[in-house]
Amino acid sequence: MSADPTQVLAFETDCHIFANCGFPAPGLHSFLFEPLWGDANSNVYFNKPMLLALLGSIIVVGFFWAAFRRPKVVPGKLQMVAEAGYDFIRRGVVYETLGKKEGEKYVPLVVSLFFFIWMMNLWSIVPVAQFPVTSIIAYPIVLALVVYVLWVSLTFKRHGFVGFFKNVTGYDKSLGAVLPLSMTIEFFSNLLVRPFTHAVRLFANMFAGHTLLLLFTIASWYLLNGIGIAYAGVSFIMTIVMTAFELFVQALQAYVFVLLTCTYIQGALAEHH
Repeated sequence: MSADPTQVLAFETDCHIFANCGFPAPGLHSFLFEPLWGDANSNVYFNKPMLLALLGSIIVVGFFWAAFRRPKVVPGKLQMVAEAGYDFIRRGVVYETLGKKEGEKYVPLVVSLFFFIWMMNLWSIVPVAQFPVTSIIAYPIVLALVVYVLWVSLTFKRHGFVGFFKNVTGYDKSLGAVLPLSMTIEFFSNLLVRPFTHAVRLFANMFAGHTLLLLFTIASWYLLNGIGIAYAGVSFIMTIVMTAFELFVQALQAYVFVLLTCTYIQGALAEHH
């Protein structure tokens, strides 16, 4: 549940199934927030998702700083957890995709992306916060653009202009007559569709997950009256089940995002044949 005023309607004390009020279904209004500071009309303001993004950044940086500021040969519990997370992404994602020699320089970026995205997703099940920042598409778009700019710049740097053109168009003279069509499709797919799908994959999963959580949570309260109590219990159980499922999805989406990031980097560095 979000703390947005429009969403609080779902929890008004008298809004139950037999109280002559319609079911306050979640929708796009559930993802809109009044400014905590500033004026929304002037587009200069600071709202709840911005606050969560800022706090999430501080938490991730603070966690790794606390874990590694005085590293020990025999790590303590905090350092052990941080090392396990860092090593999982380094070996399980970066090395597996790019190789140790080529991939080492990209480990800091990929690790940062993974834990930042994971933290933004985790806000969905944190009491009081209860909102995944990545369910607002602006945040995934910015992250996807960072990867996109890196991919384009690496491709230019490694292959030059001609090599870049061949890379993004999938140039292969053996295709014969269908080569122009193939190159056109690959060009738009790589330069336009790729960053869009990279962002939307993360956004859509978190948007849908949060909407489902809201639906079952609001339904539990709405049905909590008279004979609706039995149905409210079922809805509450579904809320718990969906929360557990969201924990899995939150980590999975962060993993998929950085895995695709490494795949794009690998494509930029690979020699075109």
